[in-house]
Amino acid sequence: MTTLAPQPATSALAPPLQDAQGRRMTYLRLSITDRCNFRCGYCSPASWGGKRDLLGPEELERITSVFARMGIRRVRLTGGEPMIRPDILDIARRIASVPGIQHLAITSNASHLERLAVPLREAGVTQLNLSLDTLCAETFRRISKQGDFAAVLRGIDAAAAAGYASLKLNVVVMRGVNDSEAPALVDFAHARGFVLRFIELMPFGQGTPVPTAELVEHLKASGLPLELEPDDAQDAATAGPARYWRAPSGRVGFISPLTQNFCGGCNRVRVASNGDLRSCLGGRAQAPLHQLIRGGATDVELAVAIRRALGDKPEGHRFTEPGNGATLLSMMGIGG
Repeated sequence: MTTLAPQPATSALAPPLQDAQGRRMTYLRLSITDRCNFRCGYCSPASWGGKRDLLGPEELERITSVFARMGIRRVRLTGGEPMIRPDILDIARRIASVPGIQHLAITSNASHLERLAVPLREAGVTQLNLSLDTLCAETFRRISKQGDFAAVLRGIDAAAAAGYASLKLNVVVMRGVNDSEAPALVDFAHARGFVLRFIELMPFGQGTPVPTAELVEHLKASGLPLELEPDDAQDAATAGPARYWRAPSGRVGFISPLTQNFCGGCNRVRVASNGDLRSCLGGRAQAPLHQLIRGGATDVELAVAIRRALGDKPEGHRFTEPGNGATLLSMMGIGG
C-alpha cells in the first residue's frame, strides 16, 4: 500500500482529497441517526441500541463545509432512517446551501415520505434512494419485524409525484426470501419512473446472498431483455458502485460487493451519526471529528484529521475473508 506524504497544514483544506491509494474522494455519506422505525435483519440487529450523542444541524453543516472545501461535491444523508429526525428539513436546507455541494441525496425506507417528499425537494434534496425489498406484505414482515408496509408504498408514490431529478429503488436480494420477486420489482419501479438497483447482501446481518450473475440470468429467463450499458454511459457526477443494464422499460442496476468488487473506483467517505469518520465500509478504523469540533478545533485541524484517517483507508473491503463478518459493525452503525 502506498502511503501519501504528509500534507502541509496550510494546504490541508485544498482539494484534491485522496486516500492512501490515490483515489479521489468526492462523495460524503453523512449519517444523521443510527435509529430506525424498521428492524430489517440484514441491517439492524435486535441488540442495536443506537448512539445518543448525535451531531446537531450546525455540526453537520460545519463538517460538510470542511469536506466541500476539500473537494466533496455530493452528500448523501443516511441512517438508520434519516427522516425520523424532527429537524430533517433544517438539516437538508443547511447541507444543500453549503458552497461547493452540487448534489444532495437521501437514502430512506420511504415510510415518512407521504408528508415529506415535497418539502424535502423544496429544501434542496435532488435525489432519493428508497428501499423496497418486496411487494408482498407477508414477506415485508418477514424481513422487518416492525414497520408500516402501506406507508412505504404511499411514500414511494409521493416521491414519484414530487418532481425529483433522480429516483432509485434499492432491493437487497436474499435467497429464498425475495429473489423470486425480481421481475415484478422491475415492473413496479419502472412504472413509477424509478431506476431499480439490486444489491448483493453484505455480511452485516441475516440472510443468504444471491450472486449478481445469477440474478441477471433469472431476469433474462423471465422474459426481460437486458443489455449491458457501456462504462461511459453513466453520468460521471452521480456515478456510484452500480453496474447498469438497459431494459425496454428503463435501467436496472446491480451493486455487487461480493462477486464484482467495487472498491477500485471508491470515491466516498463516511461519517457516522456521532461524528466518527469511517474511511471504509468494511472496517472499524475511525477518526472522532465530533470530539475535535467540540474541543474547539479549527477547520485546518479537522482537515488534517480527515486526511490522516483516509491515509489508513485500505485498498478494498474484506467482506469475504473467513470470520470477518463477526468483526464488522452493523450496517445501521456504519451509516450505509
